[in-house]
Amino acid sequence: MIPMELLSMLASTVLGGIMSIMAQKGQAEQEKQKMLMQRAGFAAEQTDKAREVTDPHTKHTRRWIALMCVFSIIVVPIVAPIFTDVNIAYQIITEADSGWWIFGETFETSYFEQGNTIFITNLQSHTIFSIIGLYFGGSLTRK
Repeated sequence: MIPMELLSMLASTVLGGIMSIMAQKGQAEQEKQKMLMQRAGFAAEQTDKAREVTDPHTKHTRRWIALMCVFSIIVVPIVAPIFTDVNIAYQIITEADSGWWIFGETFETSYFEQGNTIFITNLQSHTIFSIIGLYFGGSLTRK
């Protein structure tokens, strides 16, 4: 039979090891949180630096890009037919689906009609929606 003192020593050794591992894990978590706080402070510092840029060219770059995209994607297709005999054609996508749920196949076919036409693709639509979303999202987070 194993003596009680030996069992007690074995149990206290295992329990001490477990407690030591838990303490090390807690210290590692504490260090991780300190590093995350330092990184957040650095990110906030860099954001403040970016906001304090006084160069007029840097401040307006995003606005010019957005205005050029809006002009080329929205204004030109609306105004062009007024002054010329240009038609506007949106990208037409045909989706074919066969099978059932995840076991089926889905593919897209894009086609345009020929002619003296300004084409508006899905890429242009997604781009303009992204720009609009960025501006609305940015305005929601400002103080």
